[in-house]
Amino acid sequence: MDPLELILHPVRLRLIHAMGGGRARTTTELCRRLTGVSKATVYRQVALLAENGVLDVVDERRVHGAMERHYRLSPSRPVIDPGAATNMTLEDHRQGFLAAASALISEFDRYLGGDRADPVADFVGYRQFPLWLSKEEVVELVSVLTPYLRDLAGKEPSPERRPYLLSPIFFPLEEAAAAPQSATCGEPTAAP
Repeated sequence: MDPLELILHPVRLRLIHAMGGGRARTTTELCRRLTGVSKATVYRQVALLAENGVLDVVDERRVHGAMERHYRLSPSRPVIDPGAATNMTLEDHRQGFLAAASALISEFDRYLGGDRADPVADFVGYRQFPLWLSKEEVVELVSVLTPYLRDLAGKEPSPERRPYLLSPIFFPLEEAAAAPQSATCGEPTAAP
């Protein structure tokens, strides 16, 4: 299956998010995690991800006569790297963004519905900061943030760590070229 079609699907993207951080999960655990998605859909999508190398089976055991599998994200899973992104059509990008936004909304709704939800204490943020950047400044921003975020993404689960979802969305705004407005209403403040 084409990696774009495989990954850029709202339910499969939610499954990939749920498997992040080196966690191994069963389909039963994933069913509990993906509220609003039928059990049959979760099983079908997990099987598809496993068949296409996104998930690896890391453990199997019999439970009440049925085989229970623990899955983990494959280190060699297909990804949408810069080369693949170059070959994406505008419609592919639109579908990818819609799938990612849908997964993000579902994850945030799950968080708010949980017993431990405390947006202030958890430093939840969803601010947007329009930035006026040259091409060189964009390259610098990406080259500074990418290694830092990769380092953070490589941290292992531990009792003092809680998983957080960071979803950078970065694109140029379509505006008529104009001088920046003075900072008044809606001026950005420090993000939590």
